[in-house]
Amino acid sequence: QVQLVESGGGLVQAGGSLKLSCAASGRTFSSYGMGWFRQAPGKEREFVAAINWSGGITYYADPVKGRFTISRDNAKNTMYLQMTSLKPEDTAIYYCASRRQPRTYGTSSFTKDYDYWGQGTQVTVSS
Repeated sequence: QVQLVESGGGLVQAGGSLKLSCAASGRTFSSYGMGWFRQAPGKEREFVAAINWSGGITYYADPVKGRFTISRDNAKNTMYLQMTSLKPEDTAIYYCASRRQPRTYGTSSFTKDYDYWGQGTQVTVSS
């Protein structure tokens, strides 16, 4: 059974930083691309960032480009999201997700391409 567990969320002032982690278990982590998504109250889940299985390809949503950095440590079965210059509009529940197919080329921003999801971690940015 695949499990994804997010951690690192919390309350931070605007301009601050947080680093989220996503610990994976249950299948060969290093074979699957991963992604971060977020959902704010009353809004649909939206794409934040993605990384391919090797870590060599990354992709970001425009609102976070230049502020967030996605990375992974395949030896630790863990993915990260370093968030800097946080804004109140970044407030949301952040979810990590694992791609359906192993060793796919590139990344994906579409939820349909991910089959396992974590429970989410709350990030709140105060103004």
